[in-house]
Amino acid sequence: MTSLSSETSAAPRLSVVIAVKDEADNVLPLIDEIDAALSFEPFELIFVDDGSTDATLANLRLAQQTRPYMRVLVHERACGKTAGVDTGARAARGELLLLLDGDGQNNPAYLPEMIRVIDEGGPRVGMVQGERQGRKDTAFKRYQSRLANKIRRGLLNDGSRDTGCGLKAVRREVHLRLPVFDGLHRFMAALVRREGYEIRTVKVVDRERWHGVSKYGFWNRLWVGIADMFGVFWLIRRRRVPRVVERG
Repeated sequence: MTSLSSETSAAPRLSVVIAVKDEADNVLPLIDEIDAALSFEPFELIFVDDGSTDATLANLRLAQQTRPYMRVLVHERACGKTAGVDTGARAARGELLLLLDGDGQNNPAYLPEMIRVIDEGGPRVGMVQGERQGRKDTAFKRYQSRLANKIRRGLLNDGSRDTGCGLKAVRREVHLRLPVFDGLHRFMAALVRREGYEIRTVKVVDRERWHGVSKYGFWNRLWVGIADMFGVFWLIRRRRVPRVVERG
């Protein structure tokens, strides 16, 4: 294992950041998959426990005992996925953040390809977004997502067909420039482009949630998402990215 060995070691280039709430049965097998997928390069693994009420934190502490490259941050109360990822991103030391959900639906095996794509793209590429194939959701949920994606692309012109995929590779400096609000993860492509960066995509195969239940339902995605969409539209329209053409 080539992961980071201690807080005093040189900072790794890669920081895996995962926000979890009540994912006790999922975190340990997910950690094993991450270890296998990223064995080629040192990395740090940051979990943010967002107010879990089950054995999630206990299992994370258990995994941490044999993984000196792993850190666990704990929210006093649940604040949501965006807040969890933001906490992890600010604590991260790597220049490249690797983001995924903690429910088992996102396969870490795609992370090396996402790293390759962002590296080959160079500084102009701010983020690589997973694009799910063969989604395991219900027919109604797939319809809902297709409708929301169509409206979002038309309004925000974010160039992404699937912003709901949790698998992302994003430059930390870019992520820290994004406005933080609950639901940010659904609009990262649009907001990264707002900062003047390009987006790349990697096709990934979606998996079913391993255990537990989803934290998102129809009502807390649809109407809140629509309101957020118009807010992001306003932010994009008001942003001007300066291009420095001469230095002296």
